Amino acid sequence: MHTHLLLIDPQNDFCDLPENWRPHAMPGEEPLQPALPVTGAHADLLRAAALVQRLGAKLDAITVTLDSHHRIDVAHPGFWRDLAGHTPAPFTPITAAQVRAGAFRPRDAQALERVLAYLDALEASGRYTLMVWPVHCQMGTWGHTVHAGLQAALDAWADAQGRSVAIVTKGENPWTEHYSALQAEVPDPSDVRTTLNATLLAELDRFDRVLIAGEAGSHCVRATVEHLAAHLPSRKLDKLVLLTDCISPVTGFEAQQAEFFEAMRAQGVQLALSTEV
Repeated sequence: MHTHLLLIDPQNDFCDLPENWRPHAMPGEEPLQPALPVTGAHADLLRAAALVQRLGAKLDAITVTLDSHHRIDVAHPGFWRDLAGHTPAPFTPITAAQVRAGAFRPRDAQALERVLAYLDALEASGRYTLMVWPVHCQMGTWGHTVHAGLQAALDAWADAQGRSVAIVTKGENPWTEHYSALQAEVPDPSDVRTTLNATLLAELDRFDRVLIAGEAGSHCVRATVEHLAAHLPSRKLDKLVLLTDCISPVTGFEAQQAEFFEAMRAQGVQLALSTEV
């Protein structure tokens, strides 16, 4: 059985790392703090690392997706201003109606028409409302990099097998949210990076089994697997295996992950513990 491991956004900014796992940016300063830690993510990724170590050559390929953002992004605070001219707090939802009413506006007034078109399209899809997240996975920062324990296991696998881990980035376009590794929430026709990633779909579909782990089950894992289920060319959804002990939700979104797991199970996707593989 040919097996592909898909690791979705196993990055420091999403990990509830203990202090001794967090480096110091400067001597004497407090350790770096993950921007958007998911409770349970550190343990999830240690289990994913153990899986890589245990399966070794039985893993024929590994792909890691990386959430990759600019600091000024439609889902980051610095993009927006409220009625008083202040930056909105993280975890503030923003709707098209609020923008039309003047409660929120883009910092760049010339972006208003484009932002409204985006919010209208996003809300019409029925998947998400725009959420202002803390600045996270900013390209070039520690938070953007892979959890150190998992990275060590991936490096050892690559050295032993003579094959590199494939890297897929998403989120570089600051005008659209990009939870899924396969497609942005509202694709930008002028930016192929936001449209359906047919190359990744075809690559995953070459394998008999695709093991899936990462963060977070309420958002990026969910969106990616929903797109996999909708677009996998072979339609053989039973080849997809969600490793439930290597996936956790954003705090407050536990119900969304549970709904996702059940919806995928109903479509034929398998759910398993990493130790059962």
